[in-house]
This record gives sequence, C-alpha cells and structure tokens, in this order.
Amino acid sequence: MTTTAPTPVQTTTTTDATPAPRERGVLHYIGMGLSIGLLGLVVALAALLIVVPKVGGATPLTVLTQSMEPTLPPGTLVVVGPVKPAEIRVGDVVTYQIRSGEPDVITHRVIDVTSASDGSYSFTLKGDNNAAEDPPVVAEQIKGRLWYSVPFVGYVSTAVTGDTRSWIVPGLAVALFGYAAFMIVSGVIVSMRRRREMDAAEPAASVDD
Repeated sequence: MTTTAPTPVQTTTTTDATPAPRERGVLHYIGMGLSIGLLGLVVALAALLIVVPKVGGATPLTVLTQSMEPTLPPGTLVVVGPVKPAEIRVGDVVTYQIRSGEPDVITHRVIDVTSASDGSYSFTLKGDNNAAEDPPVVAEQIKGRLWYSVPFVGYVSTAVTGDTRSWIVPGLAVALFGYAAFMIVSGVIVSMRRRREMDAAEPAASVDD
C-alpha cells in the first residue's frame, strides 16, 4: 500500500492585543500634534507680547472702555510704539496722556492734525464709538502710535494689580511652554515604548514537519 506523507501544515499565532497599540499610537500622535501647536502658539504670543515690545521700546496697554469698538473692544492688548509728532497722520490710532506728565492715558484715533508756524503740532482725536471729539492734544501728550493689537489678551493684565503685572504674562508663557515641552518629550518616550511592544508582539510563523 502506498502512503503519502502528510502535507506540512503552516500555522500562525495571532493575538487580539496587536490592534490596540496601533489605535493608541494614532491617538498619541494626534496629542503630539496638538502639543506642538500649543507650543507654537505660546512662542508666537511670547514674541508679540514680550520680545517685540521690549526690543522696539514699545509699551503694552489694555483697552478698558468701549470707546474704540468695534476695532479695539475692552480687553484688547494694544502695543504702542514711539512716534514723532511729524509722522502722525489722520487715521492713526495713538495713545496720549490725559494731562501732560500724568500716567493716565487714552487710546483714540486721530481725525485732524494741525501744524503751527513754529513747527509745533496739535491733534484732534475721537474714539471710533464716541460721538464727541476729545479736547485738543499737543505733541507733548503723545505717548506713541498703535503698532498692533491682540484681542482678549489684555484681560490677563487687568485681572491683576501692582507688581504682578510685570510677570503675569511671562509667567503664563513659561508655564505653557513647559507644559507643551513636557507633552512632546513624554509623547516621544511613550511612542518608542509602544513601538517596542508592537515589535515584540509580531506573530511568529512556525512549520510542523
């Protein structure tokens, strides 16, 4: 009687745990992307609120009233840079002292510029949301011209008083920067660990002779 040797049967071992690390890996990469985005946002805000004003000699201020709505609603952070009186034009938004030499200031739009024969300048300003003009303003009262504004960020400044103002924004920036960096580093470590687990869980093929 002729017999035929049984055909070798190739078997594979599968586990139900393999797909799970892959799913967690996708969610993890999404988290990393969000962390990187947060880090980029923090860096951009730090540049706008801290670095640029410091380098350019500008002053960050907070809009407290509705006089410049809708352009500059309350809570807007405005960065005001130095400007020469002769460079101020109708339509510019400038910050001026209510009374020369005193700290209280107003940020309104220039609607008229007057130059005298002696080379001096005076300005007429008005809030975009105001019906009446401001009293005349002389060059000595001008503190600067608007460079740029950042909505809502000014609320951070108005929420605190005293010396806290000088470090609240940098402190928040450092905290957010540290959080984003921690998320990225920890994410990389977890990703490497899961990759090693996935490699170790790869099905091993075996052949029965």
